[in-house]
Amino acid sequence: MGRLKITFLLFFTLTLLSFGQEDQGILWDPDYRLSWSDFKAIPPADSQVAATTASGIAYRFSALEEKGKMKVDCSVETFFYPESSWYRPERANANILSHEQLHFDISELFARRMRQKVAGFRFTSEVKAEMRAIYTETIEEMREFQKRYDQETNYSRAEEKQREWNRMIAQALERK
Repeated sequence: MGRLKITFLLFFTLTLLSFGQEDQGILWDPDYRLSWSDFKAIPPADSQVAATTASGIAYRFSALEEKGKMKVDCSVETFFYPESSWYRPERANANILSHEQLHFDISELFARRMRQKVAGFRFTSEVKAEMRAIYTETIEEMREFQKRYDQETNYSRAEEKQREWNRMIAQALERK
């Protein structure tokens, strides 16, 4: 069947808020900790929430069919979006910032899960749809996990639960 080369460059991003493509993200780095100065959006007048983190996963890939097998090169990255993230200075404290950092860190954990899924997947000529399905599944799992995190920590107010989550996520990130 000869060599069929398929190249796709896709960039999909999930955030906890909707935002425009022009929003410059901060790439997740284990040594970078968010500060309140990273939160640049204006809080909505109708919300009583102390802060909101917009973070998400982006991927791009290329695929090459060789001898009937699809070879896929994929990059998955995690971003924090300052222009879509906000906080209320009068309610801001270190505990809330730590809670928001963990939302960003959780996004990184799910980027790693997506990398593992892609690495173990046997792609066909439907690679574009298969990548989208892996991404969609990962994003749904991340949404549920983020929701559970907020519920169990009561949005950082349950301090002992927050410390448990901090330890659990830190350990998961150390495992790489």
